[in-house]
Amino acid sequence: MKLVTYRLGVEAGARLGVIVDDLCVDVADLGLACGEDLPDTMLGLIDAGRPGLSALRACLDEVGADIPVGCATALSNVTLLAPIPRPRKNIFGIGLNYLDHVAESAQALDTAADLPKQPVIFSKPPTAVIGPGQPIPHDAEITQQLDWEVELAAIIGTTARRVSRTEALGYVFGYSVMIDVSARDNRRAGQWIVSKGMDGFAPFGPCIVTADDIPNPQDLDLWLTVNGVEKQRSNTAKMLFKVDELIADISRVITLEPGDIIATGTPEGVGAGRKPQEWLWPGDVVVATVEGIGSIRHPVVNVTPA
Repeated sequence: MKLVTYRLGVEAGARLGVIVDDLCVDVADLGLACGEDLPDTMLGLIDAGRPGLSALRACLDEVGADIPVGCATALSNVTLLAPIPRPRKNIFGIGLNYLDHVAESAQALDTAADLPKQPVIFSKPPTAVIGPGQPIPHDAEITQQLDWEVELAAIIGTTARRVSRTEALGYVFGYSVMIDVSARDNRRAGQWIVSKGMDGFAPFGPCIVTADDIPNPQDLDLWLTVNGVEKQRSNTAKMLFKVDELIADISRVITLEPGDIIATGTPEGVGAGRKPQEWLWPGDVVVATVEGIGSIRHPVVNVTPA
């Protein structure tokens, strides 16, 4: 299933939807029509666990092509928000997780040339999240090196504590697309959270595809364009640490909880690694895509300091 958080108008509240063909079906309204109490938020559905997903699937099977009146809106008439507009915790970011990106970062960003022996983990605060179409802020007083990174995001569905690799994917609720926006000139003594955690630096969406529809997250093409020019293209098979390894590694030391997000790293082709280096500027448009999930498109806009 493709699950979205959406709203119908500027003043309307956020709602949970499921995409059926070219329609956005409201999950809670569908539940009412089927006599089921279904959640109206993404986190509510994640918290409902497998029984919640099973109830939603049963409702969809029951109605088939005959979506009840008032339960669906043309997808073109809704505004998609970040699937989880306000994560409960910081996003777990993974650095240097593709072979060629390790090499380009060592040359351009003074990171270690040796392959990491363990996942390199940083974080982005919940306030970094923006939804599809929302602007990526550019404050010229803070950065002159705004960069892009397309990533597969894994969303945790069940509390994971010290889980093994063999069982790790069973804890995944679904997958989405994220852009790890980075201000390369804002790294502080080797710490990345300022560089990567500013407001608006985690574009996220357009949906969450449930894990049953992506049984192998290590065989997905992903790519990114700037102003229509392709800058990154790779496949998640090239990750150094696979999704199951990341979950096992993090959960050894930090309990992963329902709704937690892991941004699994980016391949080569970032602006810092190009010769000459390239950066994002107001007026640019960034589009990031992961196969089987979808695309998010974001303009870069000037931010005038208060």
